[in-house]
Amino acid sequence: MPFSMHTHTCGELRRGDIGTEVTLTGWVWRRRDHGSLIFVDLRDRAGFTQLQFDPDVCEEEAFRAAETMRTEWPILVRGVVCPRPDDQINESMVTGEIEVHVKSMEILNTSKTPAFQIEDHVEVSEDIRLRYRYLDIRRPKMMDNLKLRSDFTFALRQALHDRLFMEVETPALFKSTPEGARDFIVPSRLQPGRFYALPQSPQLLKQLLMVGGVERYYQVAKCFRDEDLRADRQPEFTQVDVEMSFVDQDDVMGALEDVLHEALGKMGVDMPTPLRRMQYWDAMDTYGSDKPDTRYGMELHDVTSIFSKSQFKLFAGAAADPNMYIKAINAKGAGTWARSKIDKLGDVAKTFGAKGLAYVAFREDGSVTSPIVKFFSDEEMEGLRAEMGVEPGDLVLFAVESRLKCDEILGGMRSHMADVLDVKREGHDFLWVVNFPLLHWDEETQRYEAEHQPFTLPTETDPKKIMEHPLEVGSYTYDFVMDGFEAGGGGMRIHNAEMQMAILKMLGFSEESAKEQFGFVMEALEFGAPPMGGFALGLDRVCMLLAGADSIREVMAFPKTTSGSDLMSDAPSVVSPAQLKEVALSTLQ
Repeated sequence: MPFSMHTHTCGELRRGDIGTEVTLTGWVWRRRDHGSLIFVDLRDRAGFTQLQFDPDVCEEEAFRAAETMRTEWPILVRGVVCPRPDDQINESMVTGEIEVHVKSMEILNTSKTPAFQIEDHVEVSEDIRLRYRYLDIRRPKMMDNLKLRSDFTFALRQALHDRLFMEVETPALFKSTPEGARDFIVPSRLQPGRFYALPQSPQLLKQLLMVGGVERYYQVAKCFRDEDLRADRQPEFTQVDVEMSFVDQDDVMGALEDVLHEALGKMGVDMPTPLRRMQYWDAMDTYGSDKPDTRYGMELHDVTSIFSKSQFKLFAGAAADPNMYIKAINAKGAGTWARSKIDKLGDVAKTFGAKGLAYVAFREDGSVTSPIVKFFSDEEMEGLRAEMGVEPGDLVLFAVESRLKCDEILGGMRSHMADVLDVKREGHDFLWVVNFPLLHWDEETQRYEAEHQPFTLPTETDPKKIMEHPLEVGSYTYDFVMDGFEAGGGGMRIHNAEMQMAILKMLGFSEESAKEQFGFVMEALEFGAPPMGGFALGLDRVCMLLAGADSIREVMAFPKTTSGSDLMSDAPSVVSPAQLKEVALSTLQ
C-alpha cells in the first residue's frame, strides 16, 4: 500500500500470498505464549492477521520483545506469509488460512491497560465507551460502521455529481432564524451584543442559491439544533441537502429516487423504484404514523359505525359526535397475557396521549375477557370480530378521541406491541409519505404552526382561501420513510414574496417581524425566483439503519450523550472570565 509504513493491511492476505515478504502494522489484539513459539493476532482497521514468532526464524531482539509486549501496543513487523497447518485453519477469519512468520519487529509505542477489551461482544456501558471513544473506534464493529458511513456518503456524492448537482458550502455562522427548535447562538466579539446562530439547516441559503441560478445544489451539511435528545437525535447532525429549480414535485422526487437507488445499491441494498407514495392521511389512518413501518400488519381500523347504538356510554357518545372516532388495533398473541399485564398497557397508552385504554382479550379457550364487553351486544361483537379479523389469542385495543389523536395513540401502541411481541421486521422498507397538511394548530402556543417549515408551497394558490380554512390546506411535501423512520424530507418552496408573507402572518408574524427575520429572503423572491424544491436526507439515521444499529451514536465518530455532553473532552465546559469579557457577556452566578 503506497504512502504507508506497511505493504499490506491485516485483512487482505490470503493463500495466494504465500511466500510473499510483507510489512504489517497494527495493534496487538491477542497474544499467546507457547514457550518456544509466540502467536499474536495483529489488528488494524481492515481486519486481523496471525503472527508467529519462532526464535529459529526471527531476530533475537524481536522474540524478546514479543515476550514482553502487551495488548494494544502498536507494532511493525516484517516477515513471510506462510500456510497454517490444516488443523489450525481458522474459518471464522478471512485471513484464517495463513499466518506471517515474523523476521523482525519494531515496537512503535506502549499502551496502558485499556478501560475495556477491544472486542465487539464485550459488555461495557455506553458512558465508558464514549469516555474512551478513541478506543471504542478500534473495535471492528465501530470501524465497520464508520467505513459504511464513508462509503455511503461517497456514493451519494458521486450519484449527485453525475447528475450535474453542484456542491456548494454554506456558512456555519448565519442569522438566527428559528425553525421550530432552539438555535445555538454564537456571540460576536467585533460587534458586542450581537450574535450569529449555527444553522439548523441550510434551508434559506439553498433557496437563495436557486434564485442565484445554481439550479442543482447539494451539500453534506452539518446542522445544529438545541433540542431535547433521543437515541436517534443529536445536537449536531449531518444531512445531505439537495435543492433544484425549474422543477415540479415529480421532478424532484424522481431525481431523488434515482440518486438513492444508485447509492443504496452500492451498499448492497436494492431500493425498488418508483417508490410507493402514501398520502399523509392514509398513513395516519392505517398505521397511526406519518413514518409507517409497513413490514408488519396490526393496522388501525375505524370501528365507530359498529358501536353507533352501543350501551357503552363512551363509545356511544363518540359515535354520536362527528369530531370523535373509535379506532382499534389487533395485537395477535397478546390475548393470552394475564389480565394484570394487559392492564399495564393503559400506562403505556398514556405516554402517547391517551386518557386510558379499553381492550377486549379473546382467550385461546374461546372465552372473552374485558371490563367493557358486558356492554356489547352480540351484533357488536360479531361486527368487531369480522372487522378486526379476530382469532383465539388476539387482543383488540381501542382509542376514543379525535381523528388525529386516535391515530397517534394507536400508532404508538402498534409500535410498542410489535416490539414486546417481537414481531419480525425483515429487510428494508421504503416509501414516500406525501401531501402533508400545510399547518397544524398548537394547543400549547395557541397558534398555527407549519407542519414542515414556513417556506413550504401550499396546494392552495389563493392566500385568502388559506386564511379561511387553514387546517384544510395541503402542501407539496414528501418524506422519505425507511424502516419506520423519517429518513429524509422535503417539499416545493414558496417562490412568491406575497404568498410567503401571507404564510408568515398565518404563523403569527407581524409584517414588521417577518421582514426583520426573513426580509432578505422575501426581497430575493422579488428578483425572478424560479419554481424550486428540495430535500434533506438524514445521513446519520440512514447509516444507523444500514448498519442495523439502535442509535445514531453507533455511526458517529464522536457523538454526545442524551444530555448533550461529550464525556471524552468534558464539553460543554466553563470558559474564562477573560473570554466572556471579550464578547461582552457574563454568566449568572
